[in-house]
Amino acid sequence: MNANVEMLNFIYQNAQIGQNTLNQLLKISKDEKFNKLLGSQFDEYKKIFDESEQKLNALGNEAKDIRTSQKVTVYIMINIETLRDKSPSHISDMLIQGSTMGIIDITKNLKEYKEADKDILSLGEKLLEFEQQNIEECKKFL
Repeated sequence: MNANVEMLNFIYQNAQIGQNTLNQLLKISKDEKFNKLLGSQFDEYKKIFDESEQKLNALGNEAKDIRTSQKVTVYIMINIETLRDKSPSHISDMLIQGSTMGIIDITKNLKEYKEADKDILSLGEKLLEFEQQNIEECKKFL
């Protein structure tokens, strides 16, 4: 596969995990103010997800979903982590850790696929900035 497709699939999968995680957390969290943050983050992941899928389709490629085993693992880990503590502080801590991993991964991919088209790299940069912003927003709930 070429750099464009690889980079777009990474962005697509990252945004898919973000949506799945936030959707699950919205069902767990009972804090209205915190849920507004989760909802707005979900919406932004959805925009990035949709844009990456459109770009993949324009290149004549199907987006690759995350593996079922990865989805199940994330689902179970969230349930375990929130079993005893469903507070915005604890969930924010979890999200900060997830966004930090996302920042590391997107930074590596931006370097690895630096020959990808500018608009695709721009979408990767948008994802990176969004992950950084998520951390700052979540810090307010610690």
